[in-house]
Amino acid sequence: MKNLKLIFLTMALVGGMLTVSAQRTVVRVYPKRGTVVTTINRPKVFVHKRTNFYFADGVWYRARGRKYVVVGAPVGIKVRSLPRGNKVVVMNGRKLYKYKGVWYKKSGRNYVVVNV
Repeated sequence: MKNLKLIFLTMALVGGMLTVSAQRTVVRVYPKRGTVVTTINRPKVFVHKRTNFYFADGVWYRARGRKYVVVGAPVGIKVRSLPRGNKVVVMNGRKLYKYKGVWYKKSGRNYVVVNV
């Protein structure tokens, strides 16, 4: 009986250690420019130079009929907040923010897309 309890206890400890060490890694793959998608998950709409741009999950889109095309971030467009995971970089004494290859600078309460 003692051996049986010891075996169950050992199995429970080993099982617990395996579950703790088996962590999942999530890798996000962002579509390349020019990729056409049919739907976007909860996009934010921005109007820049009389053109609607859609921003969702860190990717910029433009409408093409009923579909959306992945585009580069339009330079000069203003956004209210930056996506999570952005990096702060100081370049030539200027504080810039980088997210997925897009550079932003703080301008008042907004962030503006800039070329670097």
